[in-house]
Amino acid sequence: MIALTLDRIAEITRSRLRGSAQPTDTVDGPVVIDSREAAPGSLFVALRGARVDGHDFAEAAVAAGAAAVLCSRPVDAPHLLVEGGDDEVVAALARLARAVVAQLPGADVIGVTGSSGKTTTKDLLAQVLRRIGPTVAPPGSFNNEIGHPLTVLRADETTRFIALEVAARGVGHIAHLCRIAPPRIGVVLNVGSAHMGEFGDRAAIVRAKGELVEALPPAEQGGVAVLNADDDAVIGMAARTPARVLSYGLAESADVRADEVELDEQGRPRFTLAVGGDTAPVRLRLVGVHQVHNALAVAAVLHELGRDATDIAAALGEAGPVSRWRMEVTERPDGVTIVNDAYNANPESMSAALRTLATLAASRRSFAVLGHMAELGSAHRSEHERVGRLAAESGVDVLVTVGEQAAGIADGAASVADWTGQTVAVADVAEAVAVLRERLRPKDIVMLKGSRVAGLEQVAEQLIGVEAAE
Repeated sequence: MIALTLDRIAEITRSRLRGSAQPTDTVDGPVVIDSREAAPGSLFVALRGARVDGHDFAEAAVAAGAAAVLCSRPVDAPHLLVEGGDDEVVAALARLARAVVAQLPGADVIGVTGSSGKTTTKDLLAQVLRRIGPTVAPPGSFNNEIGHPLTVLRADETTRFIALEVAARGVGHIAHLCRIAPPRIGVVLNVGSAHMGEFGDRAAIVRAKGELVEALPPAEQGGVAVLNADDDAVIGMAARTPARVLSYGLAESADVRADEVELDEQGRPRFTLAVGGDTAPVRLRLVGVHQVHNALAVAAVLHELGRDATDIAAALGEAGPVSRWRMEVTERPDGVTIVNDAYNANPESMSAALRTLATLAASRRSFAVLGHMAELGSAHRSEHERVGRLAAESGVDVLVTVGEQAAGIADGAASVADWTGQTVAVADVAEAVAVLRERLRPKDIVMLKGSRVAGLEQVAEQLIGVEAAE
């Protein structure tokens, strides 16, 4: 973070110096919510979690070098006291982040949203931006009202780009995040069914995702909305933004386009990038045809930053997977391939994963281990049955459904009359591991996909860690 004295932080956060905090003491290190990450010059933010209370670790954070603690109750350490509990501490954190961004006029803020693919696209974007200049981006899916300002506060005077993933669980959430760090460039990937249960309907999801482009500055001030031309709901957001629109996709009308898309034998896309009147071949290191749209979104940002097709293609080809449990492909010594895509799931990402499995399987025997998709509301049953039908239609040999809430997937597969595969319903992760250990043979391929609460990454870890060592 840029260096700020405690009295200045108190002014920004509307807090009061207490304990041994001195007005001229300076925070010039990271802002953290985990006392184990405290370092000399850092600011420790104490929050009450479900299992632990950060206030209990205030002394430990200061002992590790933290200059002060931002908190909602007095602690035995130099601190900045905020009245009102955790909600007000989070609000104070947001105010601090906004003030820091305001002092970094040379940093471009780029926001990425969508129903699926946000983290992968953000990871890809951060990698290619680092070729141009110092870049700050969140780890994993650090994309909410706490992770967002914490990421922003890692920026300093040297930062050229701040690449942010913005998520929403309701209308107004993205608008709030954009007020913390106003973006110049906004990327909208897609509008799907993720969190349908919380939003209520797809129209509300469209409204929420569009808050990103509404927050952009006008075109004459450099605002750019990067929109997916292949998603009608996304390209329709052009009417909601004052920014210049830059479209991407497979459509002929797209400003940044992919032609001649195909997958290699390892499921990695290659295509011809067409942008700015030029073309260049691209070979991605990421797995799955759905990665083409993620890559095109990043290509559009690079084009806006003045890069030509050749440079963009080279940057995309060098970038690789970063965040865990997203199309992680591991081959065991016995030739069994494990595709761990277990971080999360919604109907769109399930479909993409099953299409990828079909490509990777080729003549191999394929297993799809699927958990339920959370937060679908009234669409829960129908969407799970649809995924089951797609699994069968894509030629999965063995479908393993994990948990009672995934029962609709098995029913959907059973409704496909000419499917010759098998369905195995198991209660939990332990049963799934047992079934796979019993049935897997050399050269088989297994894909794991489900919402985060299903915990299917544990299946992958056991199959890779235990089985590979035997």
